[in-house]
Amino acid sequence: MTLPPPSFGSAGEHQLQQHLGTADRAARFYDQQVRPHLTPEMREFIGRQAMVFLATADSHGECDASFRAGAPGFVRVIDDRTLAYPEFRGNGVLASAGNMLENPHLGMLFVDFTHHHVGLHVNGVARLYHDADLRMLHPDLPRDAAPGRSPHLWVHLTVEEAYIHCSKYIPHMEPAPRPGSHDASRPKDAQYFTQPRAAHCPSMP
Repeated sequence: MTLPPPSFGSAGEHQLQQHLGTADRAARFYDQQVRPHLTPEMREFIGRQAMVFLATADSHGECDASFRAGAPGFVRVIDDRTLAYPEFRGNGVLASAGNMLENPHLGMLFVDFTHHHVGLHVNGVARLYHDADLRMLHPDLPRDAAPGRSPHLWVHLTVEEAYIHCSKYIPHMEPAPRPGSHDASRPKDAQYFTQPRAAHCPSMP
C-alpha cells in the first residue's frame, strides 16, 4: 500500500526518496514523528538543554553552522510554536544573525549527550529583535540568561516542524568542570587555528 504524499520535507528529499525506494518508510516517519509544533515533551526537553547547534544560509544558499550554549533553558520556550534565545556580544561577525536577515529559515538541533542520548530538530522562521522590543511582546523573558551579560539581540523562532534525532549514533559524554587555569601549551582562541606550531608526533616504541 502506498502512503499519501507527505506534508513535511523538501521537494529534494521526496525526489531522492522516490529514487532510492524509501518513500513509504519516510512517509511513516513524517506521520509518526514530525509535528508542526512543540509537544509538551519537546518543550520540557528544550528547557533542560544547555546547548544547541544552528544551521543558517544566506540568500544565495551559502550555509553556516554554529553553536550556542548557556544555562539549561537558555533557549526559552514561549509557547508550542515559539522559541527565543539571546545573542550576546561575540567576535562581532554575526554570521548566523546576518544570514537570518537575508534568509529567515533557521534549523536548530538540540542533543542530549549525557542522559537520554537523543536529539530534537526544530526548524522554522527566525526574526531578530532588540532586547527591549521583544520584552514588550514577552515581558516574562529571563533577565539573567547569562549573569553579567546583556543580550544584543534575541532570535525569535516561529516553529514549522519538530522531530526526533534518534539515539543510535549519539555518543555518551560525561559533564566535566572547566579547568581552573589556562593550559600554557594551548594557544589562545584567537591564535588557535592561525598560529603555526610544531606538529606533535607520538613517540615510536
